[in-house]
Amino acid sequence: MVAIPAEYLDLLQQKTSFAHLATIMKDGSPQVTPVWFDYTNGKIRVNSAKGRVKSRNMQEGSPVALSILDPENAYRYIQIRGRVSRVTEEGADAHIDSLAKKYLGKDKYPFGQPGEVRVTFEIEPGATQVMG
Repeated sequence: MVAIPAEYLDLLQQKTSFAHLATIMKDGSPQVTPVWFDYTNGKIRVNSAKGRVKSRNMQEGSPVALSILDPENAYRYIQIRGRVSRVTEEGADAHIDSLAKKYLGKDKYPFGQPGEVRVTFEIEPGATQVMG
C-alpha cells in the first residue's frame, strides 16, 4: 500500500472534494463516475447501490483509479491508482449516511430507493500522481 503524500491529505480528509472513479467494464472499456468518498486507515472508501455499473465492475482485486481535484484550485489534484481490497454490505447504510453528512449536511442519505442494497468498497492505493 502506498501512502498518500502529506501535502495532499487535505483533499481526502478536510475538503469536500469529489472523486472521479474509473473502473473497467467487462469488455475492457473504461467507465468513469463522480463519487462521494472518505479516507480512513489508509484506504479510500466509496459507496454504491448493488447492481449499478460501478458496483458490477468492482470486485475484490479489481483495478481502479481516482482523480480528486481541489475544489478551490482545479489545477491541483491527486490521482490514485489501486485495487479494490474489500467489498461489503455490512455497515454500508451507515457509511452512505456519513457521506451524506459530509457532502449534503444531512444525517440520512436522502436518495435511497425502496429495496436498494448499499455496498461499501475499500480501495487500497498502489500508486499516486500529484499536480499543483
